[in-house]
Amino acid sequence: MNADRLSPLDRLLAGIGRALETTTIATPAAARPSPAGNLPDAGLDEGARRHAAGLMRVNHVGEVCAQALYVGQAAMARDGELRRHLLEAAAEENDHLAWCGERLEELGSRPSLLNPLWYAGAWAIGAGAALVGDRLSLGFVVETERQVEAHLDTHLDRLPPGDERSRAVVRVMKADEARHAENARAAGAAALPAPIPALMRFAADVMRAVAYRV
Repeated sequence: MNADRLSPLDRLLAGIGRALETTTIATPAAARPSPAGNLPDAGLDEGARRHAAGLMRVNHVGEVCAQALYVGQAAMARDGELRRHLLEAAAEENDHLAWCGERLEELGSRPSLLNPLWYAGAWAIGAGAALVGDRLSLGFVVETERQVEAHLDTHLDRLPPGDERSRAVVRVMKADEARHAENARAAGAAALPAPIPALMRFAADVMRAVAYRV
């Protein structure tokens, strides 16, 4: 159904359905095949496997939050073209969610138990930004993707040696996030006021520390 023809209430209800799907299905269907492809799965020892799983759980939570942010923004966006842009980005982030879920299963682990909480918080931020204005909403996209790209870069170094399946997923995710940020800039994103990026970094640091374990 065309999202432009839905009322705000309909979009809200559709968003609730999306939330339930995102937080209850560990490995949703992806439109693109996993970048891990046929790469061999390294024989990781128990400590390395747990570490890789912790990092990929953090990445999975990041994609849960990305889904929520985009869907919340789309639900409250005033401009139909912006809404379509946000939902297209959310669809691509769904691939990331699926790939991280697949890798967690391969590592014998699970997604964060707090995914509903992470989703609710990110949705509220996205919806709130969109209510302030579309340009500010795009600014949140730019800053979010910039910070996610930076943390994925650190994961390329922190993943256990030989875990090329996880690295392949993270590399493609990093490239996609950079493109999403550039698309948002091109669409007219406004720079966020100085305190907001710092607060976003603090919240992301808390999320990463908790999601690595829970």
